[in-house]
Order: sequence, then C-alpha cells, then structure tokens
Amino acid sequence: MSDAVATPAPKPRKKMTIPMLMAKKKNKEPIVQLAVYDYENAIIADRLGIDILCVSDTGGMVLFGHESTTSVSFEEVMFMAQAVKRGSQYGLRMVDMPYMSYHISPEQAVENAAKYVAQAGAEVMKCEGNRHHARNIEAIVKAGIPVQGHIGICPMRMPQLGGFAAQGKTADRAKELIDDAMAFVDAGCFSIMTEVCTSEVSEYLAETLSVPVISLGSGNTSDGVHIIGSDLFHLYEKHTPRHSKIYRDLVPILEAGYGEYIDDVKNRRYP
Repeated sequence: MSDAVATPAPKPRKKMTIPMLMAKKKNKEPIVQLAVYDYENAIIADRLGIDILCVSDTGGMVLFGHESTTSVSFEEVMFMAQAVKRGSQYGLRMVDMPYMSYHISPEQAVENAAKYVAQAGAEVMKCEGNRHHARNIEAIVKAGIPVQGHIGICPMRMPQLGGFAAQGKTADRAKELIDDAMAFVDAGCFSIMTEVCTSEVSEYLAETLSVPVISLGSGNTSDGVHIIGSDLFHLYEKHTPRHSKIYRDLVPILEAGYGEYIDDVKNRRYP
C-alpha cells in the first residue's frame, strides 16, 4: 500500500457576491473586473476566475462598428448581456447601462435596469456620470438592483470633458470627482469605477470610501482594476488606450489564418 498523501481536490469556485467583494477590499485582495461582450469570452473569463463580468456598451463599437458608445442601443446591450449570461456561472454579471437609458427620470432608470435583470440575468448595473445622476441611480438601488457608479472619463460626455484626457489634474477637478463619488456612495452604490482619473484621486477614494474602488486607467492603488477585454488582444484597431496592455496581438494571427484559407480555396487545396 502506498504511503503517498493524496493531494486535496481544489475547492469548487463560489458564486461572486457583493459581500465577497467587500471582503476583498477589507483584505486588500485586488478585484478583477473585465468588460466582456460575447458567449465564448464569457465562458473563458468566468472559468479563469474573473470577479466581475461587465457587459460594457463599448462592445457596441467592437462588435457592431459604432463610432461611439452614444449610438449603441438598449437592444444591442441586451443581446450582449444575454450572451454573457449564457456563458457565465460564477462572476458577478454587470450591465453598463447605455446612453439615455437612466438619465430622464427615476422611473425610466428603474424600468430599464429591471429589464436587464429580468431578460438577461444581470445582477448589477454600472452607471456613468456625476452627482447630477445620483437621484436616478438611487432609485435603481432602492428598487433592489445594485449599481456601480462610474466617474472620471465618461464616453457619453467626451465633448464636455474635452476628449480623452486624464481627469483630476487640477484641485477643482479633483474635488468635483471626489464629490461625484461621494454622491454615488450616498445614493447606495456598492462600488465606484474611476476611468482615467489621476492615481492620486483614485487612491484617495480607495482609502476613504467604504466601498471598493475599481481603476480603469487610474493607477494601481485602488481596490481593483477594470479593462476592456478586446484591448487585451488588440481587437479594436481604431484605438488602443495608453493604459491598456496588449497581452496577445491576435490581429496578425487572424490575418494569417484568413490568408491561408483564401489561398487554399483559390488553389483548390481546400476542402
């Protein structure tokens, strides 16, 4: 009989919850958040342990060719959210509410958030903006749907913000961002995402707020990091943010594969 000690089986992964995210903040364990838009990528990201799967409206640009997120429709985000639902089991499923889907009134905000929950299995929403949107966001939270507040660079307000430029460089702008974050927390947001803010602003918020602060291009001193999934693989050639790291450039691989296919067909080697 062998005296070898059996290696214990890995613990099965648990479904991510907001209390688990709060525990990660308390224990200083980085939270991993990813923008994902389709079934297969959701399967892989979920299998590898992504904490939050965010169905970002940026997917409308990557998958459907929109020039900006402002023209991405409610229905297109719904299609993406339904695909991610089918491909995920453990990560917290978040929907990035699209342009003008929660801005008009508290009633509109609750109705549209509820549709994503009922029809796409969404568990939390993400709403970008500032303190002026807090009233509508609070209505979503009071209806029982958690929200992550998104401050800093907001693609829906790019012209107003002066383009894709880091926010919080002046004392006045830094105070505005902090006020926005505080208003979102007061509205009941379970988390704050800071997009392209100075690292000082993001770090200050992580240290002072009771909820997790997730950085998107705002340094690495927050409670977690968000990245656009397609940026990891250079799958949106029109623009690669300076803060994004291309882990694998899939464009040459795809070009080579398509090129070989074309050549094989033209030379009758395939099928």
